[in-house]
Amino acid sequence: MAGLLKSLATVSGMTMLSRVLGFVRQVLIAGVVGAGGNPVADAFWAAFRLPNMFRRLFAEGAFHAAFIPLFQGEDVKGGAEDAKRFAEETLAGLVFVLTLLTALVEIAAPVFVFLIASGFSDDPEKFDLATLYTRIMFPYLACMSLVGLYSGVLNSLGRFAASAAAPIALNVFMIAAVVAFADAETPRVGAALAWSVFAGGLAQLALLWYGARRQGWRLVLRWPRLTPAMKRLLRLGAPGFVSAGAIQINLIIGTNIASQEPGAVSWLMNADQLYQLPLAIFGIALGIVLLPMLSRRLKEGDEAGAAETINRSLELSALLAFPAATAFIVLGAPLCDALFRGLAGDALALFGGRGSAFTEHDVAMTGAALALFGWGLPAFVWHKVFSPAFFAREDTRSPMNAALVAIGANTGLALALFPIFGFLSVAFATAAASWLQVGLLARRLHRVGQFRPSARLAGRLARILLANAGLAAALFFAVQHTDRLAGFLFGREWLAVAAICAGGVVVYAGLALAVGAARLSDYKSLAGGAA
Repeated sequence: MAGLLKSLATVSGMTMLSRVLGFVRQVLIAGVVGAGGNPVADAFWAAFRLPNMFRRLFAEGAFHAAFIPLFQGEDVKGGAEDAKRFAEETLAGLVFVLTLLTALVEIAAPVFVFLIASGFSDDPEKFDLATLYTRIMFPYLACMSLVGLYSGVLNSLGRFAASAAAPIALNVFMIAAVVAFADAETPRVGAALAWSVFAGGLAQLALLWYGARRQGWRLVLRWPRLTPAMKRLLRLGAPGFVSAGAIQINLIIGTNIASQEPGAVSWLMNADQLYQLPLAIFGIALGIVLLPMLSRRLKEGDEAGAAETINRSLELSALLAFPAATAFIVLGAPLCDALFRGLAGDALALFGGRGSAFTEHDVAMTGAALALFGWGLPAFVWHKVFSPAFFAREDTRSPMNAALVAIGANTGLALALFPIFGFLSVAFATAAASWLQVGLLARRLHRVGQFRPSARLAGRLARILLANAGLAAALFFAVQHTDRLAGFLFGREWLAVAAICAGGVVVYAGLALAVGAARLSDYKSLAGGAA
C-alpha cells in the first residue's frame, strides 16, 4: 500500500500543478472570449474536443491499457532488449498511422467538423472558424500519441513524474497565448490559442523523449511491420480504446448533440474542465499507477494482493471523489461565477485587459451542467479503478462490451431528453452512462471472482456518505451568506467562495474522522509513502 500511495502522491502532485494551471487557462479563456454570445468560443472548443479527446485517451490509460501489460510481458520473458524492440515496433506503427490520419484530417477538415458539431452547419462563420482551428490543432494529436508511447515506457519502469508533468507545458503555452492576445479581436485570440495547443504538444513530446533517454531508452524509428507482437497490441488496443475512452466518446457525441444550441458547446466544455480537476488528481492518477502495479502482481501470481489493491483503491478514491461531487452539486453556479466572472475579471485587469466576457447567463448554464456532471464524478473515478483490473489481465473485451452499452445508453438518453432539457440532457446522460458502465464492470469482475467487496469497504462507503451529507448541509448554509462573507474579503465574491470551499475541506475532514470514514493513520501512511 505504501508503494501505491507514494506513486499516487507523485502523479497527483504533478497533476495538481497541471490542473491548477488548467484552471488559470480556462478562467482566462472564458474571461477573454466568453461563451454563449461569441461564436469563437464554440468554434474553438469544438475544434479542441477531438485532439483533446485523444490526449485524454493516451494520457489517461486507453493506450497504456494495451501497451503496458505487453511491454512488461516482453520485459519479464525476454529482458530489456525484447521490450525495447517491442517499443520501437510500436513507435514505427504509430508514426505511420498518424502521418496518414493527420494528412486526411488536414484535407477533409470540414467533414470532421461536421461529425463533431453538425449544428454549426447553420452558422457559416462558426463552422469556418472551427474548420480553421481544427487544421491548426490536429497535429497535436500526433504529438500526444507519441507522448503516450514514451509515458507508457516510463510508467512501466516505475517513473511517473515526467508523464504526469508533461501536460503542464500545454497549459503554459495556452496561458501565454491568451495573455498576449487578450486585447485582440476574438478570432485572432482563437487562432493564437490553436497554435499554442500545437506548440504545447511539441513541448510535451520533447519532455517525454528526454525523460526516456535519461533512463537509457533511446528508441530508434524502424520501418513499420505487422509483427505478432503488433497484432496482439492491435487486438488488445482497439477494444481498450473503446472501453477506456467511453467517457470521452460520450462527450464527443454530446458535443455534436449540444451544437444544435448556441453557446452550449462552450458551457459544456467549461463545466467539463472544472470537474476534470478532481477526476485528474485522484481518479486518473490512481488509474495510471494501478495498471502497472496490478499487471506486475498478476504476472507474479499474486491474486490476493491484486484484489486487496482494488478494494483499497475504491475506498481511497471514494473518500476524495464524493466530497468533490457534493461541492459541484451544491456550489455549481457560485463556483462558475467566482471563477469565470470574478476571478477572470480581476486576472485580466492585472494585464490591463477588459473585464470578463462571461455573462450571468453563461454562469447559470455552466453551473447547471457542472452540477449534473458532479453526480457522475464518483463513477468517473471508479471507472479508473475497475478498468485496470481488466487490462492488467489483458482482457479488453469485457470493458469494451460495457463501454458500448454505456455509449448507446448515453446517446439514446441525450437524444430523448434534448427536446425537453436542451444541452443539459448531455451532461445528465454522460453521468448516467458512467454509472451504468461502472456497474457493469463491477458485476463482471464479481461474477468471475476477481472482485469481492470487503466488509471494510462497505463500512467505509457508508460512513463516507454520512460525512458527505453533513458537508452538503454545511455548504448549503454557507453559500447563503456569500455576500456577507465577501464584505470581509475586499468585496470579492470569488474570495468568499474560495473561503467556503476551504472551510468545506476542514469540515469534511473533521466529519470523516468523527464518523470513521477515515483514520489519521490513513493520512500518516500517505505522508510516509510520499516522503
